[in-house]
Amino acid sequence: MFKKNEGNIDRILRVVVGLALIIAYFTAENASPWLLVGIVPLVTGLMGSCPLYSILGISTCRLKD
Repeated sequence: MFKKNEGNIDRILRVVVGLALIIAYFTAENASPWLLVGIVPLVTGLMGSCPLYSILGISTCRLKD
């Protein structure tokens, strides 16, 4: 669907940060709804494609299509 433009380290960091923010939202007593922004890095990390990278022409992926 989308062209892969994220490398493995980028993807791992996105998933870890995304999960950490979402877990913080559900476990903190007075959590800010802004923690749900963690959905964005989680989804892009799982897909391997970042729409913003596509717009800016950035790629951290080593593979060239």
